Amino acid sequence: MLAADSICQPCVCSDTYVSSAQSIAELKKQATAGDAIAQFNLGVAYEFGEGIPKDAIEAVHWYRKASNQGYASAQFNLGLMYAHGKGVPKDDVEAARWYRKAADQGVASAQFNLGWEYDFGKGVPKDAVEAVRWYRKAADQGHASAQCNLGWAYAQGNGVPKDAVEAVRWYRRAADQGDADAQFNLGLAYDQGEGVPRDYAEAYFWLGISASGKLDNSVQQKAIKARDLAVSHLTPADLSQAQARVSIWFAEHSASK
Repeated sequence: MLAADSICQPCVCSDTYVSSAQSIAELKKQATAGDAIAQFNLGVAYEFGEGIPKDAIEAVHWYRKASNQGYASAQFNLGLMYAHGKGVPKDDVEAARWYRKAADQGVASAQFNLGWEYDFGKGVPKDAVEAVRWYRKAADQGHASAQCNLGWAYAQGNGVPKDAVEAVRWYRRAADQGDADAQFNLGLAYDQGEGVPRDYAEAYFWLGISASGKLDNSVQQKAIKARDLAVSHLTPADLSQAQARVSIWFAEHSASK
C-alpha cells in the first residue's frame, strides 16, 4: 500500500514589487530618504536584477532597512535570504526569526515557512503542534501548500489527532488550487478509501493530474504507479470518462493561467 507521504516544501520565491512604476534612480532617492516601500522595492530590484545588476548583498541591505521599519514583505524576503545563504551566511535561526516577524503580521507565506521550520526543526526546536498552528493560519488565508501540509498533519496524526476525513478536506482545498502534492495525496485517499469512500475513478483523476504536476521525481513515480494500478479497477467506459475529466481539467486550468 502506498502511503500518502507527500508534503510541500517551504516557499522559496520572494515577495515582489508593491509598485514598479518608479525608476531605479527614484527608488534609490526615496529609499535613502527612509521610505520603507521604496527600500523593499529596491531590495527586490537588486535581488532579481530588475533595472540594475543583481547584487544579493545590496538586496539584503535594503530588505533589512525596510524590515527594521516593520515592513512585513521585506521581513519575509530577508528570512528567505538567510534560509538560502543569499547575500548573507546561511542561518536557519535568523531565517526563522524574520519569518516570525512577517508571520505575526499575517504574511501567509511566512506563516507557512515558519510552520515548516517547526515541523522539521530547522532554526527552531521541532514542535509538531506549533507547526500545525502556523500551517493553519496560512491555510485559512488560502495558502495551498499550507493546506496540503495541514492535511498531511491530520493524515499522520502529527501535532493533531489523526483524522482522515479532515485530512481529505484540506487536501481537497489545496488540490482544487492546483497543488500537485495535495492532488497526489487526495488521489491516494480515494484509492485506499481513507477519509472518503474508495473510488478508483476519482483516484485516477487526481493521480493523473498530480503526475503531470510539480512533484519530486520519487513522488511522481509513485503517482504514475498508483494511477496505472487504478486502471485495473475501471471499466473501459469509466476509464474513458476519467481520462476525459483529466483533459478537461488541464484545458480549463491552462486557460486560466
